[in-house]
Amino acid sequence: MKRLVLSIALSCFVLSALLQRQVVLAKDNWTSVQSKNFFLVGNGSEKDIKQVAVRLEQFREVFTHLFPRMRFTTPIPTTVVVFKSQSSFGPFKPGPNLVGYFQAGQDVNYISMTTELQGDQDPYKVIFHEYTHLLVNNTLNSAPLWFNEGLAEYYSTFAITNDQKFVLGRPIANHVFLLRDSKLLPLRTLFEVDHKSPHYNERNKQSIFYAESWALMHYLIIGREGRLEQLGKFIDLLTTKISKEEAFKQAFQMTFEAMERELRDYVRQDRYNIIQGHFERKLETDTGMQTAPISEAEAQAYQGDLLLHSNRKESETYLEKALTLDPKLALANAAMGMAKVYDGKHAEALAYLERAIQANSQSYLVHYYYALALGRQGTEPGHLTSGLAPETYSRIRAEVLKAIELRPDFPSSYSLLCFVALVTGDHLEEARTLVTNAIKTSPGRSDLVFMLGQLYLKTGDYKQARQLLEQVIKSNAEDDMRQNAQILLGQLTTMETQREEYKRNVSTRNATVDSTTDVNASSPQVVQTDSSSYLREVLRAPREGETRMQAALLRLECDAKGIIFVVKAGAQTLRLRTATFNDMEITTYNPDVKGDITCGVRKPEDSVVVCFIPKVDSRSKTDGLIKSIEFVPASFRLKTEDKD
Repeated sequence: MKRLVLSIALSCFVLSALLQRQVVLAKDNWTSVQSKNFFLVGNGSEKDIKQVAVRLEQFREVFTHLFPRMRFTTPIPTTVVVFKSQSSFGPFKPGPNLVGYFQAGQDVNYISMTTELQGDQDPYKVIFHEYTHLLVNNTLNSAPLWFNEGLAEYYSTFAITNDQKFVLGRPIANHVFLLRDSKLLPLRTLFEVDHKSPHYNERNKQSIFYAESWALMHYLIIGREGRLEQLGKFIDLLTTKISKEEAFKQAFQMTFEAMERELRDYVRQDRYNIIQGHFERKLETDTGMQTAPISEAEAQAYQGDLLLHSNRKESETYLEKALTLDPKLALANAAMGMAKVYDGKHAEALAYLERAIQANSQSYLVHYYYALALGRQGTEPGHLTSGLAPETYSRIRAEVLKAIELRPDFPSSYSLLCFVALVTGDHLEEARTLVTNAIKTSPGRSDLVFMLGQLYLKTGDYKQARQLLEQVIKSNAEDDMRQNAQILLGQLTTMETQREEYKRNVSTRNATVDSTTDVNASSPQVVQTDSSSYLREVLRAPREGETRMQAALLRLECDAKGIIFVVKAGAQTLRLRTATFNDMEITTYNPDVKGDITCGVRKPEDSVVVCFIPKVDSRSKTDGLIKSIEFVPASFRLKTEDKD
């Protein structure tokens, strides 16, 4: 009996030891590697992680050699998560068969991959393709889609051996086979394809678009000498006001049809050139790489942040583990704060982000996240709010300026700074100067160009505003941004028309005054005229259901629910509501106002003409919805019959 007990005890001891060993083995050792342009973390060997860093740096180096006159920058940091096995990579895959993917972001770009490969799998192909997009989009504001996709496909074939010999332009089998059996798209059609086109979105059409874009780019780069320089000229001309066809003729000295014939001949010969390069010396991309072990809490935080940037709800599971292990970890608190922002839990978000700032006050991303969280306290998820208290905007601005101080080339900070300037009307010149410099570093950031256009519009420089808004419309910006730019451009055109009418009426009035002056009299005799008549002619006419009145603007009350204009007309005081400044028209004919409008008391009070829809709301204590406000000189008078 004792022997039986001993046997059971020994079995339990062995089982316990095995379980402990499994637990120890399950805890991977994570390592970080900082190279010149990438930050990597992984649970594999330091050697494997460094090799990934070397390959990425080599690719970036070779890419920049193709366009030596362009300055390619990547101010958005790129974090690479390297998994040692398919099993550890599994929970993070967006698809079961992927061995690597690229996730672009406004704050951080993520590359995720595994070094455990099977068969002829190549994680670098998709990574090189997407990283090419990153470099192009940050550098070229209006690169056409065929150029972007064709170049990305071309560079996806990059390979290097011995850190010295590289190959580019290898034929892509799928494209070659498709081009053999399919009719090429006319270049007119290819050049018009955008993100909404069937040739980009429909599977049975997009294949030929990708194949032909690759073939055309392949031909222009290495198919015939001299075409690469002409290609660069063509892309530059696309930013001007001339048509695509005229730009093509000027750049290539031929028509679309002539280039189509050359491309068909190149494809028909079924023999594609390749570039075999050889650097005089090995690319020393691993020089200065810094490696360091990272804690389990940090590893959990990076994995959680990766999932957060992929819009995966399970990100919070990893972040909670990280915070359990290290409650003060800045990365985990910052990521959890942003997760709460996306969930609309603003109080929780700010609490996490405040802890992140306490843990690492020198992180520009933490200050940017905190400013972003403050600005998203409105009722509409995912959007910045234009009805916050003035002190909140002051805090947002302070946090953004701190982020800019810590990382001057991070573009997203400037977009947020411009938003605050536009909403409050304060520090407009400062914002304009800062964002102008930021665009020099990130010329492909259409959001910055759009913000700069709005700043010029706000300060009354319609010429500069028009140029910038037209640039956004012609760019590869997202559809909603281009649509908003088009709307603003329409409003700008209306304001320009009104301004010209105003000037003409002023000139006519002055001419009338001059013509009534008796030059022989001892003192001029001026005929009294209605000094307000010329301005009444250009004021916005009230729409159906609207009431128009002249009043004094007393103050603006701003909160998370919207903006209230408090105006006084005679003995009557009205509170007129709008959700945002963008939901109404704002025009100034008073040079002292200069287009600025801010929350708070107006000192002195402004003379205005307002159009509004009468609608009493007892809950918000408002009298109507304001649709327009026009600032007019103090001497202006709106006739009684004009009060609709």
